[in-house]
Amino acid sequence: MSCTSRKIDLLRRQIPRFDCVPGCHDCCGPVTASSEEMSRLPRKTAAEQEAALAEYNCVHLGPQGCQVYDQRPLICRLFGTTPNLPCPHGHGPEQPIEAHVERQVHQLIASTRQVLV
Repeated sequence: MSCTSRKIDLLRRQIPRFDCVPGCHDCCGPVTASSEEMSRLPRKTAAEQEAALAEYNCVHLGPQGCQVYDQRPLICRLFGTTPNLPCPHGHGPEQPIEAHVERQVHQLIASTRQVLV
């Protein structure tokens, strides 16, 4: 397991979870993820990628929501946990993400090669 992979796993465990509004996918637009995170996701065809981007959706968004929820990128996990990426419906965890953890996520994102999901 690479150093980046270990950092991703450590940060994932520190990002608080919460229940989203059922059926809401407002934060499921195209995002970037590190190559390490992408290696955990199923590959999609160029046609699937283009179709999702044409609708400003994530290629992993299906009719029932995120198809890769357990492996979703760090940026997706941040949505709704911080005032910097608020849930448009006001949902979030009882305790928001700790500021130092959010900084670490952003530092990891900035230090890794990012590709469009």
